[in-house]
Amino acid sequence: MSKVLYIKASPRGARSHSIQLADAFIAALKIHSPDSEIIEKDLFAMDLPELNNDTLVGKYNIMHGRDFSEKDKENWASVEKVIEEFKAADKLVFAIPMWNFSIPYRLKHFMDIVAQPTYTFLAGPDGYKGLVQAKAFIAYSRGGDYTDDSPYNFQASYMKHYLGFIGVTDIQSIAVQPTLGTPEARDTSKGKAIERAQEIAKKF
Repeated sequence: MSKVLYIKASPRGARSHSIQLADAFIAALKIHSPDSEIIEKDLFAMDLPELNNDTLVGKYNIMHGRDFSEKDKENWASVEKVIEEFKAADKLVFAIPMWNFSIPYRLKHFMDIVAQPTYTFLAGPDGYKGLVQAKAFIAYSRGGDYTDDSPYNFQASYMKHYLGFIGVTDIQSIAVQPTLGTPEARDTSKGKAIERAQEIAKKF
């Protein structure tokens, strides 16, 4: 049985084009891999731990073997909980809209929590080594029509770089775009994207 972590990075719920695409992928995955455990995380509904001074003081006290308080331990444990759930997944599914040519701030917050040395990556004299063993499917939506290598598309390039950095290199993605074009163009793009997502889900 595989564990699938489905991360929703849009606050728009059922109106979100990226969530509609990811939902179609998840529905197909349930058909073709009925024993999969699906864990959904709505980042805009989650109480994510803050990476504020108190949390980071606790982090460095613990990491460097200095004296730390119970509050330090409690603050850092809330971060570890998010990381542990992320690393426990065999498969990662993201629904990500493009915001200002990049990703929503709640997703950036989540990913800053996850990317921690010795937990999801190692840093050494030979460079970095990712520690996360999973594969990923990403459902993107974009108001404009951008290729993955477009100078306006920091969304896909960031996700590819970030996930590769922590060890996730098997990444497949599909985009609904342009969502701000005509309704006909948008719906045609979405229909084709859903069909492709359903095909990918068969072997994911």
